[in-house]
Amino acid sequence: MMQIQIDKSHILNAKYDVVVVGGGNAALCAALSAHENGARVLVLEAAPYDDRGGNSHYTGGAFRFAYSGVEDLRQITPMTDEELENVDFGSYTEEQFLDDMFELTEYRTDPNLCELLVRSSFETAKWVAKQGVKLHPGLGRQAYKVDGKFKFWGGLALHINGGGAELLRALYNTAEKHGIPIVYSTPATDLIRSGNRVVGVRTLSEGRDIEIEAAAVILACGGFESNPEMRARYLGPGWDVAKVRGTRYNMGQGLQMALRAGAQPYGNWSGCHSVAWDVNAPPFGDLTIGDQFQKHNYPFGIMVNARGERYVDEGANFHSHTYAKYGGEILKQPGMFAWQVFDAKVTHLLRGEYRIRRVTKVEAQTLEDIAPKLTGVDPAAFLQTVHEFNAACQTDIPFNPNIRDGRSTKGLLIDKSNWANPLDTAPFHAYHVTTGITFTFGGLKVSENSQVIDLYDQVVPGLYAAGEMVGGLFYSNYASGTGLMSGATFGRFAGAHAATFAGAAVN
Repeated sequence: MMQIQIDKSHILNAKYDVVVVGGGNAALCAALSAHENGARVLVLEAAPYDDRGGNSHYTGGAFRFAYSGVEDLRQITPMTDEELENVDFGSYTEEQFLDDMFELTEYRTDPNLCELLVRSSFETAKWVAKQGVKLHPGLGRQAYKVDGKFKFWGGLALHINGGGAELLRALYNTAEKHGIPIVYSTPATDLIRSGNRVVGVRTLSEGRDIEIEAAAVILACGGFESNPEMRARYLGPGWDVAKVRGTRYNMGQGLQMALRAGAQPYGNWSGCHSVAWDVNAPPFGDLTIGDQFQKHNYPFGIMVNARGERYVDEGANFHSHTYAKYGGEILKQPGMFAWQVFDAKVTHLLRGEYRIRRVTKVEAQTLEDIAPKLTGVDPAAFLQTVHEFNAACQTDIPFNPNIRDGRSTKGLLIDKSNWANPLDTAPFHAYHVTTGITFTFGGLKVSENSQVIDLYDQVVPGLYAAGEMVGGLFYSNYASGTGLMSGATFGRFAGAHAATFAGAAVN
């Protein structure tokens, strides 16, 4: 992408109702919502034009929302009767969504924010579609064909066409149509306050410090996942060397600005979303690859560490309910790596990310031949692990990838709860992975209007937050597709309420 160079000075020296800090999904939804509600809006993006969009640029596009059936989905994306003939979408009720959130966070999620997210999710999905974002059924990602029919599981019926790149293209295009100015390579450095009220933001642009007046500021500039010092400080030893799935620009600056202004830290500051990531991926995300360094189909195989041992229950749940937690487990293993091992019976179930050119993979016709190819792994211990695993599989239970099928192992130190197939069919193939951090869970306490709350449980007038900066939603684990929905939902709320506040402030 190439941007025509413009003179930013006249844009930055103007006065705005609402300034949005950030350039990803949450920030753009906030900007569009504020504009929709009558505000004059400016967007500040720390990254240059070619790297714009934050972590949203790297997402695969899963979008979690509650729906009662196919007619709800048709309000978001058109589908013909012919397209629906061999697809069973089922339903994903608000109660199921709430249950998933509470179960996965061990009942720590903020109940008020969680309920607001869940009960607003369908309306948010419709609103996002009206902003030009196209969605489609996630066949092959969240539904597998069994007996000639796709059946959905896990609450992720629709994905965004083209993933994060197309999501951003649509939102940026809509912002451009509305005349919302966006300036790049212009990080916010601090908030401007008058008493306890936020009245603007300081930025650094082309080496100059600039103060921008605004009636309200929305912080939507991500967590601290790109900052190794903050990762080590809050997440713990070893996290400073983890690979970063996405942008290099989420340095925690927005959080630090807010904390200096008296905002209340909230949520799981020692927790994060992290996944199995190709061991040879670059230190930060690569826009030419997007999310394809991820390796999410481990429920259909086994994972072993350097000692040749399995270390988690790969089949505890669908990958969308365990992948964001199991990524961090890899960092705890010797050498901070693991291997995912499959046989030919499940090759057709593996997603496209396993077939990219830049993949660290080995293959062999026998287990004895693949064992020494698993770099860093004790071959003899690996073979013992596989033989014990194969003998423990309860093969009398039918295998079904669309449900938690109960096809388990019996008698192992760590049993596999579902999808336990013996590794007995050549060729065997394995993938070398490490930890890739996506985003951090610690954030700011916000009201149901996305207003930032201070240390004494009072709102900070004129300050709002959205996206990764909202604390209290996620603890320990995460349900796939909830991040984009949270960013869009709280971005939408922040924009609307900031515009209302700005209008009252002006009047």
